Formats: sequence, C-alpha cells, structure tokens
Amino acid sequence: MVEVFAPAKVNLTLHVTGRRDDGYHLLDSLVMFADVGDRISVEPAEAVTLDVTGPLAAGVPTDASNLVHRAATMIGVPGAITLEKNLPHAAGLGGGSSDAAATLKALSLISGKPVPQGTTALGADVPVCLAGVPARMSGIGEDVRPLPDLPDLHALLVNPNIPVLTAEVFKRLRHAENAPMPEDLPTGLSGMDLVQWLRIQRNDLQEPAIAAEPVVAQVFHTLSVTPGCLLTRMSGSGGTCFGLYADMETAQSAQGRLAETHPGWWVQAVVLKGA
Repeated sequence: MVEVFAPAKVNLTLHVTGRRDDGYHLLDSLVMFADVGDRISVEPAEAVTLDVTGPLAAGVPTDASNLVHRAATMIGVPGAITLEKNLPHAAGLGGGSSDAAATLKALSLISGKPVPQGTTALGADVPVCLAGVPARMSGIGEDVRPLPDLPDLHALLVNPNIPVLTAEVFKRLRHAENAPMPEDLPTGLSGMDLVQWLRIQRNDLQEPAIAAEPVVAQVFHTLSVTPGCLLTRMSGSGGTCFGLYADMETAQSAQGRLAETHPGWWVQAVVLKGA
C-alpha cells in the first residue's frame, strides 16, 4: 500500500488579473500548504475503486465525478483508493485538487508511470498541489514558481461549514482586470515581515464570496477580533478564512475561543510550511 498526504492549500493572496476568451480567469497567487489535510491510500487492483472515510466523508461522491477518480483515469493506473477526508468541502483549501494530486503521486509510485502533463484539466490548483511547496501560481494555474525561502507562518483556519461554490463566486466578480502582485516577490523575510507585506496584497474573490454567502463576513469579523490576530483574509474562492498570528500558542488560544463560541464551525490551528 502507498499513502500520500494531501495538505490544505492556502492562498495568502489571490489577484484576478484577466479573463481569457474561453472564459478561464487568469490568477496571480501566493500559495502555502498547511500541516493538516486529507490522506490518499492506494493498493493495487484490477479496476479503480474509491472509498471515502474520515470525519468529513459525508456527502463526498465516490463515483467518476470525484477528482480522485478522474486523476486515476488520467494516469491510467487502476487501484483501490481510500480517501480519508479531513478538510471541509468547497472551502477554498484546494481539497479536491490536493486529493487529485496525491492520487497521481500515489499511483505513479505504485506503478512507476510518470505523472502526466496537463493536470490543469483536473483543476487550476492541481499543478501547485503537485509541487506541494510555497509557490507563486499564475495564468490559469499552469505556471508554478516555487519560493524556496519563505518562513513558516502560524495560522488559524476557519470554515463555517457552508460550501461556497467557485462558479457562484466568479459570477459575482465585477472586475476581472486587476493588478498582479509585484513582479519580484520579497525574499529572506521573517514571519512578521511577510505578514506586513501581505497586508498590501489582496484576495479579489473576497467580496464576491461574501455576496454569495454572507456568513463569510461573520467569519472575517470573528477572526479579526481574536487576541493577537495580525491579518485576516479568505483563502481561494472561500469560504475558509485564515488569521495569522505571531506564534502557535496564540493561534491555538484563538482556536479554543472560536471552537467554544461557534461549535458548528470547522476551526483548525495550523503551521503554513515555509522552506
């Protein structure tokens, strides 16, 4: 059996810089990965099967509509696949894409076949999830440039357990032609310096996500007033928001506070892994 971790992807920034004639939006995003996520396990088999377990397995499809199934079809390797689902669905954490990337890696390991090219066909986040390191992703997700010297960041991820559909968010995006991040991203920063730099960046999908699901605004406010919160922003197309903190102790204190006041929310203190 082969097991591969599928970490949560967090968009520290997400600038929407244009829209192609075929309808795909152009993005410029700084991505880091958390130390929490799903897990993919694969055993050799004569056909592709998918079993979903874990605390957030309810409602996850096991048929060909699941990106895990589609990833197995793309690489052309049969296997009995188990997805341990720990991340909320439609949450802006790249869960499906990270699961697909982990599936491609696992089936490549078990078969010796290389991971195929053109994985944006599965989803815009799949190439950066295959890289699995801090990176700048741009274009429609196909341009991934690793950033080897970012520091670890301490964060609290909060999702109200309400799916936010990417298509609905993009429908509410008023302006698709926005400025990208600076051409040269800062290097050699401390965690606090990186937080200060992030303050002047954006997630252009925040306001559209709030329009689609107003509870996202409540998550923002609740995070922003936790003691020690340095910056609050939404990841991806939502509705997971994150707060950044100076250390893990402060992030875990905020986790305890929010878990008590909002027991129906998914709340997780994490390390966003740097170099």
